[in-house]
Amino acid sequence: MNVPAGLKSHAARISGPVSGAWRRPRGSTPRLALAAIGVVYGDIGTSPLYAMDQLFHDGVSRAADHVLGGVSLVIWAITLIVSIKYAALVLRAQNEGEGGVFALYGLLHDRSNKMARLVLWSLMLGAGLLLGDGMITPAISVLSAVEGLHVASPRLGHFAILLLTVVLLGGLFSIQKRGASGVGKIFGPIVLVWFVIIAVLGLRQVAGHPEILAAFNPVHGLRFLFEADGLERFEILGAVMLVITGGEAMYADLGHFGAAPIRLGWFAVVFPALLLNYLGQGSYLLSGAPVRQGLLFYSMTPQAALYPMVALATAATVIASQSLISGAFSLISQAIRLGLFPRIAVTHTHAGHAGQIYAPFVNWALFFGCVALVLGFGSASALAEAYGLAVSGVMVITSLAMFLIARRYWGWSRRVIALVWVPLTAISGGFFVASTLKFFDGGFIPMLVGVATFVVMATWRWGRKAIFAAYEARSTMTLAELIEKHRASLAYIERSAVVMSPKSLKSSEDRAPALAQMMWDRSGVLPRHLIFVEVTHVKAPYVEDNRYKVTNFHRSPECGGIMSVELRFGFMEEPDVEKWLEGLARHKQIDLPPQRRRWIVHVAHENLLPPRGPSLWRLLRFRLFQFLRLVSQPASYYYGLGNNVQLSAEIFPVRLR
Repeated sequence: MNVPAGLKSHAARISGPVSGAWRRPRGSTPRLALAAIGVVYGDIGTSPLYAMDQLFHDGVSRAADHVLGGVSLVIWAITLIVSIKYAALVLRAQNEGEGGVFALYGLLHDRSNKMARLVLWSLMLGAGLLLGDGMITPAISVLSAVEGLHVASPRLGHFAILLLTVVLLGGLFSIQKRGASGVGKIFGPIVLVWFVIIAVLGLRQVAGHPEILAAFNPVHGLRFLFEADGLERFEILGAVMLVITGGEAMYADLGHFGAAPIRLGWFAVVFPALLLNYLGQGSYLLSGAPVRQGLLFYSMTPQAALYPMVALATAATVIASQSLISGAFSLISQAIRLGLFPRIAVTHTHAGHAGQIYAPFVNWALFFGCVALVLGFGSASALAEAYGLAVSGVMVITSLAMFLIARRYWGWSRRVIALVWVPLTAISGGFFVASTLKFFDGGFIPMLVGVATFVVMATWRWGRKAIFAAYEARSTMTLAELIEKHRASLAYIERSAVVMSPKSLKSSEDRAPALAQMMWDRSGVLPRHLIFVEVTHVKAPYVEDNRYKVTNFHRSPECGGIMSVELRFGFMEEPDVEKWLEGLARHKQIDLPPQRRRWIVHVAHENLLPPRGPSLWRLLRFRLFQFLRLVSQPASYYYGLGNNVQLSAEIFPVRLR
């Protein structure tokens, strides 16, 4: 930490350097691309296990023109949505190197027009839908891999398949608290082997029936789609949607690897491997060979390789699930730091990697949800009926946000935006509409998870804003008046007091924090050293400069002083306030003893009062916020102030409107 040469005695402002600022991922692009293959592409890479089974399930015609048409739709869905939309375009929408729904939220949060506000609310819903996706993806992925044992050992009972799936899921979720750094080193090579193997399997079939290559002609896909009747057309699109689930992980994991390695991994390995495997599955159907146990992927696997293939597929699906679970932890952590979610317990699993975290509540909620889905649906085919609706919703929301991003950050003209994003949004919208047919077949489950998460976020955001407004209304004394009372005091409380302030203090004309007003009204005596601390969570992933600002409003050897400290954190950073205050005290920039146990930190404990009026909606919203406050960690503990310092809680009555 750099220490300024001197301090001014009155209203001196000191801007501090950054600590732990964002740095681009280290390593060569090929090495990062290998790591990205293991983390980013596990979900979309295991879709061949079940996607084509849904498109060509029992009773569906497998005539040559239908097979060519179905495979053509698969090829162009992957090309348009994943390769063009996500790899080529969406990866450009970086918020200081980060991606994902909350990166978009940070880019658009200060836009005041109605469209921007609508997109912001939609992004909150998108975050909830991703959690719903996080519940169903491990269930369908692991179950679809284990079901390969039906082909290898037809006598194996259905109950044994479900039991093994639950055991694997239990093991996966139980090790989350240990962190994924050790296992993560082998993710890339295992998934790379998976992609090589599925490419070879597909190439082997294509060599026997090269006529499948005609599927690259989009006319076959369009003819297959539009010759179907209305309901069947939507069923086809709903099945094709399964081949692109997991594509949004490209953008969500942007900050871990960077755009170049993610694109390299996609275009050099993943994209060609997926195309070859889907073409190979189409070739197998053209050959007229039987589909054993209704599992097309395992049917084209040689009998001698079935057990190793099941083992490899299981490893790949567990890796895919691990990546998605870790993504859910990060998503909730970002929402907490943006003030959109209650402060639930989040622990770090690796001292050297801030991004490796564990959220016990999220972990076990996902586990019990996955087990319920596996036991309730009983097969990957049935689960596929519930899959795709939430994912397609996220894709539509991302497309809508891109209209604003392209216009305001990329400088695109309206004509170019219309030519590019209207067709891509229409395609994503078509998949979403088609997936709504799955609502009553189980699609309502991830949607309900998404809507419930959105309601929690919206309620928490509303309640925190209402409390802040109540603080503003309660404070009547200006900072100048507080300074005058401090100077004129004949006695002081002989201690250094830290007062958590809901806003930054920039001049003596600002209103003093409500806690300081309450301290004076109650005892008429102030601490000798009074330090206001305000934590600002910026809508950017990292703070690269001006981490802190110290303002000395009043300071003298005789009567102590009053100062404020503003600390700024990004939504990807750990807001360790205690560490920063200790560093400032050690370098004599604030009047605190270096020993943390001698600090007195004043925090508010809000006594929530119900809103006036008979509105049932307002009362329900109040009760929900009251419950969220109950399960949320106190702000002092979240900011690292709960264990090593003395706390003084001030009761603050708040009536929410």
